[in-house]
Amino acid sequence: MWRIRALFISAPLIILFTAVMACISLLSGLFNRDGRTQHAISRVWSKWLLRLAFVRLETFGMEKLQTDGSYVLVSNHTSYLDIPVILSSVPLQIRFFAKKGLFSVPFLGWHLRHAGHLEVVRDDPRASLRSMSEGARLIRERGVSVVLFPEGGRTPIQGIRPFKEGAAHVALKSGVPVVPVGLVNIRTALPMGSMLLRPCTVQIHIGDPIETASLKPSDRGSLNQTLQAEVIRLTGEALLEPVSV
Repeated sequence: MWRIRALFISAPLIILFTAVMACISLLSGLFNRDGRTQHAISRVWSKWLLRLAFVRLETFGMEKLQTDGSYVLVSNHTSYLDIPVILSSVPLQIRFFAKKGLFSVPFLGWHLRHAGHLEVVRDDPRASLRSMSEGARLIRERGVSVVLFPEGGRTPIQGIRPFKEGAAHVALKSGVPVVPVGLVNIRTALPMGSMLLRPCTVQIHIGDPIETASLKPSDRGSLNQTLQAEVIRLTGEALLEPVSV
């Protein structure tokens, strides 16, 4: 029954609503260059996407965040729905690190640029490091927060892949608190390879902010391990073995 509703009701409404909001976002970019208007539009889009898909969102620990503060949010990555869940629930000016290829997609790429999101070049460590440093500068100068998925991509099965150290690098370079985030049951709502949203309850858990102002660059590895352990605790998932290449 849910498949019929998703295919003939939810999906068409989501596509139509997404197209309308994308046009509004693009138009707003002509008048607003700091990305704040586009962020507000993205939040509205995210909340309605979940409603139209009959996905119920439960939040835990949101009171740990100061709405006027800047943070580096570090989350597990399970689904394309992770981003709408974070946008709709976290009361901060958020910017994401996104794959460079997405910035070439019509409409989506234009929105990403106008909203101030950042490119990540996964197969070029030097370019990726420059992008991370740019993210740290953005945090300091504009008072925004950034979200990173240190697993390096979506994890289609239950479990957490070992974290890469880029998120810890951004946190140390910016000097703002870093916050572990646990996303739960989002694979059920939108599994990898599926285009239909399944009605269910999903959760976002906010961990305790970790101060970084007194930490040194040499603390990057230990901070990364702490973040990984905290996300594992928040999600209740196990650490997966590293993938051999």
